Amino acid sequence: MSSLRLAVFVGSHGRGSNLMAIQSAVSAGNLPAEIVCVIGTRADAPAIARAKQAGLPTKIVSPKDRSDAEYADVLLRVLRGANADTIALAGYMRRLPSPVVQSFPNRIVNIHPSLLPAFGGHGMYGEKVHQAVIDTGVKVSGCTVHFVDEEFDTGPIISQKVVPVEDDDTAQTLAARILPYEHAAFPEALALLASGRLRVEGRRVRRV
Repeated sequence: MSSLRLAVFVGSHGRGSNLMAIQSAVSAGNLPAEIVCVIGTRADAPAIARAKQAGLPTKIVSPKDRSDAEYADVLLRVLRGANADTIALAGYMRRLPSPVVQSFPNRIVNIHPSLLPAFGGHGMYGEKVHQAVIDTGVKVSGCTVHFVDEEFDTGPIISQKVVPVEDDDTAQTLAARILPYEHAAFPEALALLASGRLRVEGRRVRRV
């Protein structure tokens, strides 16, 4: 089992709970990894504040006033400077530029708060996902950990956790019920990656 050198990308509005779940798994010895950089788009993001409080190295790389190529170039320089070998997207809402995805084949992992491929894609994040689940009337939801490709939420699926949808659920209560499963699933998937037990075969991820 090798130790991952993780760069964690966070969003501008998220609380950073998945980031801290990863860090907790590292501290507990359940995930052989080091978070070598937390990358955000805004210095005032709550997740960046939590990263700093935890003593994690942070870097702000804003896509504002940059072309996709320029944004990709800066991200790659930061990732190489940190000697990162794996990327975890924890609340990061943008689509990663193609050069970044191509530089880390099957080494970028994301978590999504539904059972993909249902309720995924551009614009589907946070409570929007949970409200769509409720509006559609499905009986189960959950979370999905998957490898990242160049589209939104379409990469090969590593693992899923299933959570019942209750008749009186709101988007907020469903989100709260799913969140602990996210906090368990993300570090578990990263640990499988560190152990070399994941093999991608086309659209399928097999455990070996």
